[in-house]
Amino acid sequence: MNSKKRLILTPLTGVPEVREGDDLSILIKSALDTEGIEIKDGDVLVVAQKIVSKAEGCLVNLETIKPVERARELAEVTGKDPRLVELILQESLEVLRARPGLIVSVHRLGFVCANAGIDHSNVGVGGAHSENWVLLLPEDPSRSADKIRSDLENATGNKLGVLVIDSHGRAWREGIVGAVIGLSGVPGVVDLRGVSDRDGFTLQITRLGTADELASAASLVMGQAAEGVPVVHVSGFPYSQQEGSMKEIIRSLENDLFR
Repeated sequence: MNSKKRLILTPLTGVPEVREGDDLSILIKSALDTEGIEIKDGDVLVVAQKIVSKAEGCLVNLETIKPVERARELAEVTGKDPRLVELILQESLEVLRARPGLIVSVHRLGFVCANAGIDHSNVGVGGAHSENWVLLLPEDPSRSADKIRSDLENATGNKLGVLVIDSHGRAWREGIVGAVIGLSGVPGVVDLRGVSDRDGFTLQITRLGTADELASAASLVMGQAAEGVPVVHVSGFPYSQQEGSMKEIIRSLENDLFR
């Protein structure tokens, strides 16, 4: 870790409205060029899940969804559209909690989140029936991050990391924060056990959620409403580039005290 480096987060505002089939690497490279940013070794690009989902065609029209009995039952409990509940069930491994307005489930990707990460906001479909369109999470966000990273490394000749992030709530705290759902070339967790602090004490249990920390910082720059900042360029990330995995980040069931 280099604690003396400045961490600089720069919003890329030149990314256009993303449509299915768009090449995100090309759009991001163009936005970097517009901002006058040259990729350097160790830089990180933080990408909003929403544009990844749009590019990969994860839009669903609720009019095409036929809810099963379980979905109708949960719709009664939550007050949600039964078609939306059906999609949540399809995207989930297990429903953990349900109350009016909310379903908390284990997403098929392994992490716990609200409403299986399905989103109505800023899906890019307007018109009289825009409320019928929702956006699912990407099929494999880490694979998506790998592709963006590989394409941009080939284009620039420099090594970088890529995070795909979404907004998640947290147990015991109000408010959503940015959280990683896919990563490439960035450590998910940095283990500081065995490192000495300033007083010479050897750390025993400290493991840093570095990818999530960076995701939260980038989320502040992106915003949550109409800001139009789906990508953030990061320089000065204070940890060495290495292959990360969501398996580092998702707590195993046997170590989860809340399930």
